[in-house]
Amino acid sequence: MKVINLGEGDSILNTYIAQMRDKTVQKDSMRFRTNLERVGHIFGYEISKQLSYSKKDVVTPLGTAVMSTYDTKVVLATILRAGLPLYKGLLDCFDNAENCFVAAYRKYDKEGDFHINTEYITCPDLTGKTLILADTMLATGSSIEVAFNKILEDSKPEYIHLVCPIASIYAIEYLQKHLPANTTLWTAAVDEELTSHSYIVPGLGDAGDLCFGEKL
Repeated sequence: MKVINLGEGDSILNTYIAQMRDKTVQKDSMRFRTNLERVGHIFGYEISKQLSYSKKDVVTPLGTAVMSTYDTKVVLATILRAGLPLYKGLLDCFDNAENCFVAAYRKYDKEGDFHINTEYITCPDLTGKTLILADTMLATGSSIEVAFNKILEDSKPEYIHLVCPIASIYAIEYLQKHLPANTTLWTAAVDEELTSHSYIVPGLGDAGDLCFGEKL
């Protein structure tokens, strides 16, 4: 698995990530969602450079222009619910993409350990296509791995891009051992620490709650 950290360079991306982390700015849930969409736009633009292109004639009101546009068939996938604004930003870039949704969440036992529950998945045929799987946080890598395996049960894409703006070094090392070589992980920040409950530090908190409000 290849890892690309766009946050290592100076760009407006780091401003959006900083606002997402800031506990004062986080009080504005609309700003948080908007920043996730903006981040999705940036990742979408960078991923677009990896796709296959060909030249095509485009007829204008005054003549014909030869334009190079992408031919890759894209499938966008996200894990509900925290990934939705990030997915929306990617969909703004790849507006003709097919779509996949996975409902996955942590279920804790009495000892405080957790496993990943998957209750719902809808996905098109992935054969010969490029899959872009988006989730805001990559803490242990468990949710992404479970979602990844569920999505790929019935068909296999030609290439996979994982988009996770905030990632832990632990999860990256874990996924490098468990995901195939035709996978690129795109991130904007790599954090060094996990709490005993597997939350990223400094991280940004619960992305789903920050987007849509606290859950029971």
